[in-house]
Amino acid sequence: MEYKIGKTVIKLYQGDITELDTEAIVNAANASLILGGGVAGAIRRKGGPSIQEECNKIGGTMVGEAVVTGAGNLKAKYVIHTVGPRYGEGNEDEKLKNATLNALKRAQEKKIRSIAFPAISTGIFGFPLDRAAKIMIKTVKNFLVIPSSLKLIVFALFDKKSYDIFAQELKEQLK
Repeated sequence: MEYKIGKTVIKLYQGDITELDTEAIVNAANASLILGGGVAGAIRRKGGPSIQEECNKIGGTMVGEAVVTGAGNLKAKYVIHTVGPRYGEGNEDEKLKNATLNALKRAQEKKIRSIAFPAISTGIFGFPLDRAAKIMIKTVKNFLVIPSSLKLIVFALFDKKSYDIFAQELKEQLK
């Protein structure tokens, strides 16, 4: 599934984000930037120790913010670590919007041309998948109103259920 906004293609991919050949991948990080389980664990395992070492030097970041490291042994050149909200902590929709937007801003600052996002906060942070899809897609759509270095934005969804929910939301918002 593929859509175009201006000069940027938005695609869906079902599978492991660490296998993608985009210039950057987004890590659904925690505020301490410790690469534990889920997407972060896969990035740590496949990317090697240099990514965690860079995260340790940064020291952490706030919910809704994003920081950039190298990507170690991954196909990507950069990992953009963004901290989404834990479901139930309050003001989650705004925090997820900011996490997505700040990842896009970090990509723009580095003049990155392709980026892949997981479904931020929908794993152990418990954010509802349909709400995450709505917020993340809307944030990307609104970001692309201004000219961008990004030519490809991929939503990398680990399973069919997630893929189907994002596909439905993309159809709704970009028809």
